[in-house]
Amino acid sequence: MTKIAYGAESPASLKAWLESHPHEALMTTRYLPKRHEEMAGGSLYWIFEHVLIGRSPLLGFDQREDGRWHIRLEPRLIAVHTRPRRAHQGWRYLDPEDAPRDLGDGEDAGDVLPARLVGELAKLGLV
Repeated sequence: MTKIAYGAESPASLKAWLESHPHEALMTTRYLPKRHEEMAGGSLYWIFEHVLIGRSPLLGFDQREDGRWHIRLEPRLIAVHTRPRRAHQGWRYLDPEDAPRDLGDGEDAGDVLPARLVGELAKLGLV
């Protein structure tokens, strides 16, 4: 599943937010994803400035008293090989074969197109 890192000022601020939760990070969503059963044990991939930057292991889903849902995440950001990704609202499913590999120790994310350029290419349907 992919999600925009809405409100994050940088990948470092996203990582800090996740790590500020000692046991699990909670995100709130209005609707339970249709494929929620197969997603537990998978990951939520974060998009920042039109680029997949990392993932957080998905622990599960819990309904709140007001009818909304918590998405329960491990409180960590695992860096992945970056990949351009269009912005979207809500979440999108990511097939396992399309998921980027995790970065190894000492491995660099590599070159990434500037977010503004990725945005322009996305408008043209090229990324």
